[in-house]
Amino acid sequence: MSYKQIKWLILILPTVTIGLWEYIRHQFLLPYISMDLGNLLAPVIVFLVTMIFLTQLFSMLEDMQEELKEARAAKAALEEREKIARELHDGIAQSLFLLSVKADQLDKRYAGEAADIRGFKQTVYEVNGYVRQAIANLRYPAESDSLPWMDMLKSLAADLTMNTGIGVEWSWKLPEDKLTAKEKVELFASIREALLNVRKHSKAERVSIDAAERGGGWVCAVSDDGQGFEGDPLRRDNKFGLSMVKDRADEMGWTFEIVREQGETVVRIRKGEDG
Repeated sequence: MSYKQIKWLILILPTVTIGLWEYIRHQFLLPYISMDLGNLLAPVIVFLVTMIFLTQLFSMLEDMQEELKEARAAKAALEEREKIARELHDGIAQSLFLLSVKADQLDKRYAGEAADIRGFKQTVYEVNGYVRQAIANLRYPAESDSLPWMDMLKSLAADLTMNTGIGVEWSWKLPEDKLTAKEKVELFASIREALLNVRKHSKAERVSIDAAERGGGWVCAVSDDGQGFEGDPLRRDNKFGLSMVKDRADEMGWTFEIVREQGETVVRIRKGEDG
């Protein structure tokens, strides 16, 4: 039922009700109901019809208005996110691209002479990738289930294999409807950071990405067969990525840990009870 139809029903229903009552009363009930009693019953009948039908119509109208309000708010939020994404692309992303070109030129000019230049170049590429991913994320509604979740994850794994030759194994048994849109974004970013850490530091040949429901929540783990670590990996130099993963987990109310298990390094994130 459309918004316009509901409004017309609200307007005409009391009139139709009293009209029908008066017709029935005068045509069929005059021998049985006195004029005074008929006049007394008229507002009672209108009130009962109002309570039975109009309250439902008002409820439908309120639901429609609430949906319209939410749709307008979502549209405004998406327009704002699109504006931010455009500003990022036109500003920071373009500047980073120019910086990467300059880094390439510098690397070619001083090839073999300055390892720091190559490190700087790699860092620029990584930051550029982060910014472009942030731009892509901004183009999706924050509370939408339309995020291409598995496509993004598989693309992330494919890039790792293509650029490093590291094999990626999947065991993904976590239904999408167990994650909100925000959780998808944050978990994707956490997995990306874990894979980047594998790529930069582990010297691994194989990575496993596992996720499944567990108890009242879920658990997601990224494991690699690389060289591992000594001491606290979160306190080592150049390990800001893992610290950011922990910060994300803390912000979302998840549990984060990085451990060595059966000769593998495991970055694990849990939500809820680990049953």
